[in-house]
Amino acid sequence: MRPASVSLDLDNLWAYLKTHGNPDWESRPSFLATAVPRLLDVFGEHRLTTTVFVVGADAERDDGAQAVRDIVAAGHEVANHSWGHEPWLHRYSRPELEAELVRAEDAITAAGAPRPVGFRGPGYSVTPALLEILAARGYRYDASTLPTWIGPLARAYHNRTARDRAEGASDLFGGFGKVLAPNTPFRWHGTGLVELPVTTMPLLRVPIHGAYLLQLHQISPRLARGYFRAALRLCLLTGTAPSLLLHPTDVLSGAEAPGMEFFPGMAVPGAEKAALLGWVLSSLRENFDVAGAGAHVDRLSELLRERRTELCG
Repeated sequence: MRPASVSLDLDNLWAYLKTHGNPDWESRPSFLATAVPRLLDVFGEHRLTTTVFVVGADAERDDGAQAVRDIVAAGHEVANHSWGHEPWLHRYSRPELEAELVRAEDAITAAGAPRPVGFRGPGYSVTPALLEILAARGYRYDASTLPTWIGPLARAYHNRTARDRAEGASDLFGGFGKVLAPNTPFRWHGTGLVELPVTTMPLLRVPIHGAYLLQLHQISPRLARGYFRAALRLCLLTGTAPSLLLHPTDVLSGAEAPGMEFFPGMAVPGAEKAALLGWVLSSLRENFDVAGAGAHVDRLSELLRERRTELCG
C-alpha cells in the first residue's frame, strides 16, 4: 500500500485565543488534560502511530509535560511546533528564529521526549532562514506548507471575527500563490530538508484536514464523509501520498474550549467529533499504509532521491 501520515498540532486554548486577539490568553487557559487522553484513545483504538507537534511553552507547564510523557509512552513521535506559537514567525529575525527553536527543543526534551527532528511552523509559517536553521540543527523534515488558494479567505475570516487584530494578522496564512506549491513531498534546494506538505484535495487544492471536515459535518454529516471519500479517491488516482493534519479541537466540544466559538465545527459535540475522527482514520487506513510524519518521510526518502525533486527556498 502507498504511504500516508497523520500528524497532530497540539495547539492549546491559549494559543488560539492569542492568535484571535482575545486578551484572555494571558492567563494561559488549557484544554490539554481533556484533549490529549481522548486523542490517544482514538489513535490507540485504530492502532495508529502519529507525530505530535508540541508547543514548547506548553511542554514547560505541568499538564503539557504530562501530555508529552503520555504521547511518548504511547509510541508517538514528538516534533517541534515552535516555543510561543506565533503564526507571524516569518517576521522573526534569524537570531529570534534560532532562539525560538532552541527553547522549544529544550522544553520538549526536558519533558521526556527525544530531541525533535521535525518542525511545523504555526500558521504554516516558513522562510528560507528558518529552513537553513532547521538543517543546521539536524532536522530531517519540515511540514509547514499548506498548498491551497484559500489562505487570504481564511485571513479575511480571522480578521473579521477577531476581537482585536493580533500582531502580524495582516499576513497570516499566506497568499494565493500557495496554490502553486507542491502537494507532494519534496526537498528544499540548498538544505536537503524534506518538506512534507499538509495535503489538500488534489486538483481542487481545498483543505481536507480535521477543521474543514468538521465544518462540513456541522452542515451535513453525509457531506463531510462524501467530501473526504472524494479526496481519498483523488489521492489514489493522482498518486498523492496524503499527510493528514489534526488538532485538539477535532475531539472537543465548544463547552470544552471556551472562547473558541469562532472556530470551525465547534457546535459539534465532542463525542460526535471523536466518532468522525475514528471514521476518517479507518478510511485512511483502508487505502494507505499510515504512520507518523517522520516515518512517512523515511519511507519517501529513497523515492525523493531518485526523483531529485527540489524547490528553491
